[in-house]
Amino acid sequence: MAKGLDVGTMNLISAQQDGTDTVFVQQRNSFVEIEYSDMAERMLSRSDVLHIRKDDDVYVLGDDALNFANIFNQETRRPMSQGILSSDEQSAIPMMKLIIEQVVGSPNHPDEKLYFSSPADPIDSDLSTLYHQKTIQSFLNDMGYDAEPINEGMAVIYSDLADRDFTGLGISFGAGMTNVCLSYYAVPVMKFSVARGGDWVDEQAAQATGKPVDKVTSIKEDDFELDFETDVGGVEGALSIYYENLLDYVIGKIQEEVDEEDIEEGLDVPVVVTGGTSSPKGFKKLFEQHLQDASIPFSISDVQHADEPMYSVSRGSLVAARSEEEEEGRGSADGAAATDEEEEVEAND
Repeated sequence: MAKGLDVGTMNLISAQQDGTDTVFVQQRNSFVEIEYSDMAERMLSRSDVLHIRKDDDVYVLGDDALNFANIFNQETRRPMSQGILSSDEQSAIPMMKLIIEQVVGSPNHPDEKLYFSSPADPIDSDLSTLYHQKTIQSFLNDMGYDAEPINEGMAVIYSDLADRDFTGLGISFGAGMTNVCLSYYAVPVMKFSVARGGDWVDEQAAQATGKPVDKVTSIKEDDFELDFETDVGGVEGALSIYYENLLDYVIGKIQEEVDEEDIEEGLDVPVVVTGGTSSPKGFKKLFEQHLQDASIPFSISDVQHADEPMYSVSRGSLVAARSEEEEEGRGSADGAAATDEEEEVEAND
């Protein structure tokens, strides 16, 4: 057995194989603090709401946090910001550990292989991802896993470009960051992130319209469509404007970073876009329109939108974990066969 884990700013999603099916477990990567009372804690427990008590406060975690925030007119708090652990949130590490435990569960056996997504260092920010990566790896290893990081963009390649020999441009539009990876036959030749994603869109739209960020997020996740037929003065109109700005920004950074020497001459490169921020209807069409106006230094064969954009990174992480587990299994089998052969030679001598 092996597992994959998408460590996202907005959601934590695990993936594991069950026969021919891939099983996903998902929790929103957020929490909200409410005042403790015996009645409140009893009701939360009876309703199976994920929560913990600390002194005179109760923390509601995961998917239920956004619901409670809207009810009590509060903002949710996040263990992560801009794709990595938040340095401004004092409760980031304990809350992150609790949500991870809920999502991945216990290992099926000691040192079960688990690959978790980690962003590349952003090219438009001084943020470093090293502390975040090592901390998440330590959490998982302490739980009994043999955990390894995988670049988020490369996980997209593993998930959605297997039928293209793992060659292409994978772009993961997450909440905290957007990750980009150019792969050539499963070898990454370019990878980077930019410090803008769905959170940036929500924050800009909230500021423009005077609405709470969580309210804007809820509207975006509730059948929002990038059709540009909505009222420009409303939240959906503001979301559309900043989505366009995000796409222009990301494509501009790709133009700056991609070297045509990275690609074999005459090769048509497929592009796959995925991630929760790419979920609204109309995203692929809008992306294609903006890509056509860009000066990308290689030929693009087609643009794909992942069938399940929320699950691409966790699925790709699982593919990487299973591949390494199988490789280690073959190595052990070859070693055992070699040992048996040596013993047979010694016996004949």
